[in-house]
Amino acid sequence: MGPSVEFTCEMMVTSDIHGHIQPVEYRTREERHAGLSKIATLIKEARKKSPELLLVDNGDLLQGTPFAYYAATAGKHRLNPAIATLNELRYDAAVLGNHEFNYGWELLAKAVGDSSFPWLSAGIVNRETKEPVFGKPYIVKTLGPNIKVVILGVTTHYIPNWENPKHIKGLEFQDALETVKQWADYIRKEEQPDLLVVSYHGGFERDLSSGEPAEKLTGENQAYAMCMEAEGIDVLITGHQHRFIAGEVNGVTVIQPGCNGQAVGKISVAFQKTQSGWMIARKQAELLRIDGAVASDPAILSLTGEAEEATQTWLDQTIGHIRGDMTIADPLLCRSADHPFIAFMNRVQMDAAGVDISNAALLNNESEGFRGEVTMRDILANFMYPNTLTVLRLRGEDIRAALEQTAAYFQADSNGALGVNPAYLEPKLQHYNYDMWEGIEYELNAAKPIGQRVTRLTRNGLPLRGNEWFDVVMNNYRAAGGGDYEMYQGKQIVREVQIDMAELVAAYLQKHGVVEAVCNHNWQVVLKK
Repeated sequence: MGPSVEFTCEMMVTSDIHGHIQPVEYRTREERHAGLSKIATLIKEARKKSPELLLVDNGDLLQGTPFAYYAATAGKHRLNPAIATLNELRYDAAVLGNHEFNYGWELLAKAVGDSSFPWLSAGIVNRETKEPVFGKPYIVKTLGPNIKVVILGVTTHYIPNWENPKHIKGLEFQDALETVKQWADYIRKEEQPDLLVVSYHGGFERDLSSGEPAEKLTGENQAYAMCMEAEGIDVLITGHQHRFIAGEVNGVTVIQPGCNGQAVGKISVAFQKTQSGWMIARKQAELLRIDGAVASDPAILSLTGEAEEATQTWLDQTIGHIRGDMTIADPLLCRSADHPFIAFMNRVQMDAAGVDISNAALLNNESEGFRGEVTMRDILANFMYPNTLTVLRLRGEDIRAALEQTAAYFQADSNGALGVNPAYLEPKLQHYNYDMWEGIEYELNAAKPIGQRVTRLTRNGLPLRGNEWFDVVMNNYRAAGGGDYEMYQGKQIVREVQIDMAELVAAYLQKHGVVEAVCNHNWQVVLKK
């Protein structure tokens, strides 16, 4: 009997790059140990050893940095630098992420058209024909000694709960789990691959070891169920949650390479030749982290250098001035009592929408607010999501329910002080799901049970009546019920402001020139036993 014959398939995957191409921290212009230009170095090194290396991006590529924002607005008629980068690196495929839709269909269609690789998503179909909108949702690659690899793309079907309806008009988002089951069955029968890879822009809804729910089982994330219920999957690429995962669930090799180009996933599958054909002998998933030792690839820096320079010039424009202090020294303190920066956010929203009740969130813990001179860099550092505004008509009881939902953000820490509920920290940071209101007065007591924390709720000093109607402005993500704000779903939309928040803030500052840093202390969070 002769020696066994082996062949190893090598694959690298990126996910949730969010516009991080060059290794730049856009608030400070300092170098970051992250970004596709650094990942490119690892990709090119791997390709020297494995010329048939498969390369896949798992979504949320086109949005997330000022660089991406500039490319989607002022630079929208040029080749998107993220697409130019993936073309240069010879990606085999990309999967649609939810944030691919943020800038509208025109920008997305141009990005897809400019790509030298296919975009995959089995569950995003034409509402009328039920055909996949982005074409055939899988690719077939034949490697080395006639080993057949199929990569199927699929996207979380939860997008309509977040996205501006105009951006997804005519599209239907089919259940991702059922979609994977159906397509995996079809591919096994029709293509008979030696390796079936599913690239899913979605994450894990359950603990990988115990199987216990890790979040509310809404269907936003279904990766665990895919591993348990979809037959015939060998590898499952995941994303959306920005986690670092490399392992196995129910015999399925799984990977999730974080976000912002902090790591690249590598999957190795060894095949052994048998009398009946090639069989999988071993599978391995690992995360290659980007650290200070990884240099940026010069070709990618050069390719995107002009766009980067234009972005930096644009970011340094002075837009307006603040008189007083709108800086955020401690995000927890900012979320525990009325703050001039949050009051400013609500003021901009109310001005744009023509209403006098608003809610807004501090989008992440890196937001620093505004001080003195405000540039476009400052604005986009604080308003990194291209959210538009929606005015909903709500009853007083809906407002109370929303406040109870937002109050779940808090809990007492180990020292008995105000802290953050771990559900907002793991498995994904969700600081953006805590809202602060203007136009009403309220107090939240985090020492009380969740659902019973609104201890004061008035408007102009009078109790807010549950059956009274109010028009409230908020971002479009929240208005669609994003963040488990189910009380908003199905409510009457009074109007929509189809300009994203960063542009509204810039326009407000340009109009007023100088803005006072003030707040009326209309709300607070306490911890009273």
